[in-house]
Amino acid sequence: MNRRVVIDTDPGLDDAVAILFALASGRFDILGLTTVAGNIGLERTTSNAGGLLAVMDRSDIPVISGASTAMLRDNIDAIVIHGVDGLRGITLPPTTVTAQTGAVEWLAETLLTAPSGSIDILALGPLTNIGRLVNEHPEAAGRIGQLIAMGGAIVEPGNAGPASEFNFASDPEATAVVLRSDIKTTIVPLDVTRRVRADRAYVEALRGSLAGDTAADILTAYLLDDKQSRPLHDPCVMLLAVAPDLFDIEIHRLSINLGDGPDAGALTDSETGTPVAVAMRVDVQGALDLLSSGLR
Repeated sequence: MNRRVVIDTDPGLDDAVAILFALASGRFDILGLTTVAGNIGLERTTSNAGGLLAVMDRSDIPVISGASTAMLRDNIDAIVIHGVDGLRGITLPPTTVTAQTGAVEWLAETLLTAPSGSIDILALGPLTNIGRLVNEHPEAAGRIGQLIAMGGAIVEPGNAGPASEFNFASDPEATAVVLRSDIKTTIVPLDVTRRVRADRAYVEALRGSLAGDTAADILTAYLLDDKQSRPLHDPCVMLLAVAPDLFDIEIHRLSINLGDGPDAGALTDSETGTPVAVAMRVDVQGALDLLSSGLR
């Protein structure tokens, strides 16, 4: 049976490709999309989530908006990469889903009414919604089967600061809450996601289906500015969920920088850190093949 999942997301170009794969591949029973401010503001991430469901005619899946601000600090964004609309001008169909509000409460109710351990969360953006769930509804959070989150950098340089990655830098406090919790968590850092890259030939080869055509349009926009290839950060979460054998997982004892400097949110291996499962290596060709097969 397909694993029951909630996708917590801030679409976003690579988020959009990850969601399209989840919708098209037939590998997931998607209970809902919960949205968070991240790459862009909450209103737009929520609208984009609904538009992606409209592309695939999946109005049966609810969209529930969540945190519009980080726990304790000002928001940052990635408009320079994703554009003011999050999709660099790619137009999605009008959403046919009326977004609900209260993602944290919806998550809690959904987890508490399902068998414990039967629902996974695939987190593609800042961990604000999940951090709030841990703080406000610890019993519900304890019922998550597993959390797979794109975020962090171990050896790789950061993309938000010298050593900090965008998702974790967006809400370091929420990240710390989640990583210190008892949730079975695996993070997929830049050390892996920067290896899985789409070039123009790969993008064009995706065409031939609704999901593939839409993903190709989105990735073509992602390849603007004369880029030869782009990293597929968020799709790696979906690929790990369905094909963990493609990844090498290590346990690292991690501490997170909660300061106010440029490396807020950065991870450090430390004897006093929290043990966290980290994807450190990936079968790049296997990952690319799986992604394309799920989109076509």
